[in-house]
Amino acid sequence: MSTVYEFSVKKINGEIQSMEDYKGKPLIIVNTASKCGFTSQFKELQELYEEHKEQGLVVLGFPSDNFNNQEFDDIEKTMEFCEINFGVTFPMFAKVDVKGGQAEPLFTYLTSQKKGMLTEGIKWNFTKFLIDREGNVVERFAPQTSPLKMSNAINDIIQ
Repeated sequence: MSTVYEFSVKKINGEIQSMEDYKGKPLIIVNTASKCGFTSQFKELQELYEEHKEQGLVVLGFPSDNFNNQEFDDIEKTMEFCEINFGVTFPMFAKVDVKGGQAEPLFTYLTSQKKGMLTEGIKWNFTKFLIDREGNVVERFAPQTSPLKMSNAINDIIQ
């Protein structure tokens, strides 16, 4: 597979959505967790979304429970938590695995395109992937990297 557009993902309501629906839009794809030390990044991801959505940027959040059970079992609780505490309005999807044998194929693809510092796989919540308008993975940001520090890279792809 050559771009993110060749994948489909499950929405919160169980419907399948083609990533091709985002064709031509710059994307931030991030694995999230509601009870993580990095959870406050939801606020900055929302800020980036609001700041750049006029230029087409979309943030796509994928709740994951792969790291120390830091996500609610009930996806409705996850959504309520994100909306109430951080004002999240960007698209959130069904809970997925981002590593291991059951990993969401989209995340397997993302990690094959941009390796991490110490590992190819995702090592923690809030690993962020920046995707250009052609569906290519252009950059990977570590969990501890503040989303606002992605601004220069975002500006490069929204032109």
